[in-house]
Amino acid sequence: MKNENNQNGANDRKKQAIQILSGVLVGYGISCIGFIACALALKYTAMSEGSIPMLVTVICFISAVVAGFDSAKGAEGKGWLRGIIAGSVYAVILLIIGLWFTAGFRLDTRSVTLVLLSVASGGLGGIIGINFKRQPRFRR
Repeated sequence: MKNENNQNGANDRKKQAIQILSGVLVGYGISCIGFIACALALKYTAMSEGSIPMLVTVICFISAVVAGFDSAKGAEGKGWLRGIIAGSVYAVILLIIGLWFTAGFRLDTRSVTLVLLSVASGGLGGIIGINFKRQPRFRR
């Protein structure tokens, strides 16, 4: 009986991890769309490069909220925790990408602020997502 409970717990943890990673992937999909839209706007409009930091912050906020929402929408409870985990994973991947692609990358106030914003907005998305109940498509 105890071994069966351990297996159920392991399966639940795997399911939770998959849901969180799925949410993070959806968040990064939103980020890619947002960054491409910003690049096109910079190229074809009179938008200044000075607006890039604010746009990056807004896109990361929205993406982390979506990641937290998507990771928590099918959960039974603790959506805020799943959202915080999704926001944290999103932020860590963002830092790794920054280290990998940016010459002279350093962890400054802006980077720390972006990490904290991602974690907090992921938690917000998780709170919203846990309260989002899937409705059946067809009622009998």
